[in-house]
Amino acid sequence: MSHPVPDVLAYLEGRWRVTRTVRDLGSGETGSFDGSCEFRRQRPGGVLLHTEEGRFTWGGVTRPAYRGHRFEPVGDGTCEVRFTDGRPFHHLDLRTGRWAAHHPCASDGYLAQYTVSGQDRWQVVWRVTGPHKDLLMITVHDRL
Repeated sequence: MSHPVPDVLAYLEGRWRVTRTVRDLGSGETGSFDGSCEFRRQRPGGVLLHTEEGRFTWGGVTRPAYRGHRFEPVGDGTCEVRFTDGRPFHHLDLRTGRWAAHHPCASDGYLAQYTVSGQDRWQVVWRVTGPHKDLLMITVHDRL
């Protein structure tokens, strides 16, 4: 069951524990990420800066991992997600508690399914396909 979110930026703001599993469907290899993220406002009513950091394990090797995005308000409770350099990533609308997004990246396609299961938990499942990629990534966020 999904949990409707009338204002995606108000919902996301704050700190979250992040766990991610990554599966290469072609090779059968699996990896995992364990860390946290923060969605922090630059100014009231403005952009949320997303920063994620933790440890990523792949092929038996664990390394530090970092990433970030910009979540820009649209004005109707939804937002545009952008890379930190401003390039567009995808639109995000959680007003029904669910959202599907697509991002083309060179010859690869990224398809996301967002699901909000409650006030303090949401997940995104990415399916990545392309000539050299066949990945399934499941990321769960729990509010800290």
